[in-house]
Amino acid sequence: MSYTQFYTNPSVLLSGNGKPAATILGVPFDSTHSYRPGCRFAPDYIRGMFNNIEVFHSRFGVDLEEMAMNDLGNLVQTVDAADMVKMVRLVSSEMRKGDTIPIILGGEHLVTLGSYMAFPDDVALVIFDAHYDLRDQYAGARLSHASFLRRIVEKRDSSRVLHVGGRAYAAEEAAYAQESKIQMITDEDIQNGTGPSQLSEFVKLHDSIYISIDMDVLDPAFCPGVGNPESCGISSRELFSMIYSLDKSNVVGADIVELNPLFDNGAGGTLAAKLISILAAMTVSDRVK
Repeated sequence: MSYTQFYTNPSVLLSGNGKPAATILGVPFDSTHSYRPGCRFAPDYIRGMFNNIEVFHSRFGVDLEEMAMNDLGNLVQTVDAADMVKMVRLVSSEMRKGDTIPIILGGEHLVTLGSYMAFPDDVALVIFDAHYDLRDQYAGARLSHASFLRRIVEKRDSSRVLHVGGRAYAAEEAAYAQESKIQMITDEDIQNGTGPSQLSEFVKLHDSIYISIDMDVLDPAFCPGVGNPESCGISSRELFSMIYSLDKSNVVGADIVELNPLFDNGAGGTLAAKLISILAAMTVSDRVK
């Protein structure tokens, strides 16, 4: 029996027929959340949104209605952070060996510590997030949504990490980011219109990219339903422009985290579903070129 069979419960399936365009795994975990818990409900919420949006992409020449999503369902539920990270890493390791892009649906951002670390050391990490998540610990826990990136940087080459859209962080995190020489595309860079070009320059230096999208990178006007909302964020158009700029890069995995259906008005769920659609269509397009 594989880890995927052992640790997942494929009870909720995305619609579609034909050859799979992506492989989806939901991780209903928010046990370390410090403000508004509820993102554990996001995986099934996003699935419902995905099944009700248009999925034809003229930009890529891809119609996902002619394809399927290989949906593994949700990871078995746990409230133990270390157990969750271990299970996500083991299942992600099997997912990345398939023919489709693995897309993980959180859940809180600690999920990325499991999924990204399942990929080889030379895979670069691009994180869209309002927060740095570089605390050494938060509320007494070293495994936390507020410290996941620090745990990654402790184990991986920081030159392969790009943080995009940060605007809310502690002095401790700013000092660690500078000390570790983590590359940044700031919120100000994005507002000035240089975000897509800076992102393109970064990905040119790396053969493969893993993308982590924390939905709180968006201004609450565009995505109110997140665990830790921060004002003065980027627009959905700005986020999509940067994702589209990755079209020519080798995106090997992705996650979408921190969406909280309990506070969403439908906008965030629709955006998350659209991001799945774009990532799947983009990688399908790359495979057939």
